[in-house]
Amino acid sequence: MKRHAALQNLSREHHTALKLARQARFSCDAGVDQAIVHAARSIREAFAEEVEPHLQDEEGDLLPALAEAGAGELVARTLAEHAELRDLNRRLAEPDIETMARFATLLSDHVRFEERELFETAQRLLYPAQ
Repeated sequence: MKRHAALQNLSREHHTALKLARQARFSCDAGVDQAIVHAARSIREAFAEEVEPHLQDEEGDLLPALAEAGAGELVARTLAEHAELRDLNRRLAEPDIETMARFATLLSDHVRFEERELFETAQRLLYPAQ
């Protein structure tokens, strides 16, 4: 299904998030502290520049509209995952393999959840003409 124009940029931005999740996973797979430290530095920078604005865009427009349209459970899950991603990113200031692994898994799973469930529901409830 083609994304409604209101969701297209958000969907495109998920590519960046998936690249960060992959970078995090590779650093864990390397099993070397230096790889995790280097990846954490890069991820924290990208998170601040690209992921955080994306989360704020969703929280400012999309999620309130979905909550009003009756998708409260999906909105609650999205907000909880956003909060955990922010916490994990904060904890990556002093990185360890467990935090990095959780960040990689959650970010990847979160993007897939948004693409497969949240955005599909948004298209159905908020943009039914397409």
